[in-house]
Amino acid sequence: QVRLVESGGGLAQAGGSLRLSCAASGLPFDVLAMGWFRQAPGKEREGVSYITWTGANTYYADSVKGRFTISRDNAKNTLYLQMNSLKPEDTAMYYCAASIHYMELGSPNNYWGQGTQVTVSS
Repeated sequence: QVRLVESGGGLAQAGGSLRLSCAASGLPFDVLAMGWFRQAPGKEREGVSYITWTGANTYYADSVKGRFTISRDNAKNTLYLQMNSLKPEDTAMYYCAASIHYMELGSPNNYWGQGTQVTVSS
């Protein structure tokens, strides 16, 4: 059974940093494209950042470009999201997702974690 478990969320002040982690099990991690998504109350879920299984290619939403960094450690079956220069508008539930196909990240058919809350105070 595939399982994704996020951690690292919490409360941060504007301008601060948090590092999210997503531990994966149940599938060969090094063949999975991975992504971070977020959903704020009353808003649709949005893609934040994606990474291919090799780590060679990444994507960032314009709203986080230059502030967030996605990475993965295939030896530890773990995905990371380093979030710097946090803003109140980054407040949301953050989810990691996994897919065999990079272009299908974000699909309801992906494997999804339960989420970790990030709250940024001004």
